[in-house]
This record gives sequence, C-alpha cells and structure tokens, in this order.
Amino acid sequence: MSGEQHSSDHSGSFYDAVGGAEALSRLINAFYDQVLVDPLLQPVFVNFTQAHLDHVVVWLSEVFGGPAEYTERFGGHHALLSQHLHLRITEEQRARWAELMIATAAKELPDDALVQQRFAEYIEWGTKIARSVSQQEGDDLGEPGPVPHWGWNGLE
Repeated sequence: MSGEQHSSDHSGSFYDAVGGAEALSRLINAFYDQVLVDPLLQPVFVNFTQAHLDHVVVWLSEVFGGPAEYTERFGGHHALLSQHLHLRITEEQRARWAELMIATAAKELPDDALVQQRFAEYIEWGTKIARSVSQQEGDDLGEPGPVPHWGWNGLE
C-alpha cells in the first residue's frame, strides 16, 4: 500500500486498519526476504522454516485484534515466548530486526501516520520482550497470561 495516503477514522480494529491477514502476510514475506540475507540476523534464523512466516502472521493478527488463531492453533502467549528461549538475541540484533520490520511496514502497510506509529511502538515493545526471554536461563516462563492486544492506544 506504499504511497497511498489513507485518512482513517481510527474507530475500527487495528487489525482492520493494517489491512488484515492479507496485508500482514505481504509484510512478513517482504520482511523475511531481507532478514534471511542480513549478516547480523541470519544466524538467529539458521533453523528458519516456511511455517515460521505463517505463525508470525497469525500472531500479529491476534495481537492486533484479528482472529485468536495463535492461541487456538499454537498455544498462545506462552508458546510464542518459548520460541525465543535460549536464542541469545543481542541488542544489536533486536534493534536491526525492529529497524527492518518498521522500514518494511512503511512500504507495505497503509500510509497512515497513526497506523505506522502504533505498529512501530508494538515492534519496539515486543522485540524487547523477545530479547529478554532469549537471555533467560532455564525454561520456566511462568504464566505470561494471554496474548497481548495492541490497538489504537498501544497495549490494551
């Protein structure tokens, strides 16, 4: 949707505002095309599978107010965090991942300042949690609660 100026009323779901699963799928495919060849990020994704793309789209869909499929199909918040255990993500890798994702979103998601801002805020927030979990010793995540929901006001 690059280049399209949108005048949103921001009253619907954030999921609908980003363009739903179709737009998130385009975003994730374009993003991971870059990640898998980035020398800083490629080592983190050495065991990458195509299913990973689908899982990220389903996760973001649920976080942004779409269908609760990540919880239903993959085990929810705990399962997502478990995927980051022991990855030892560095701050440099986290920042690069966020930078690439935000830049890709600027091209792939609606050209709406608030959509772009809230999306970037979520990416910064979520990558900091993923990095923290990746540094954790042991496997006990406790009970992190349900999938977080992110919308027009940030974490809801």
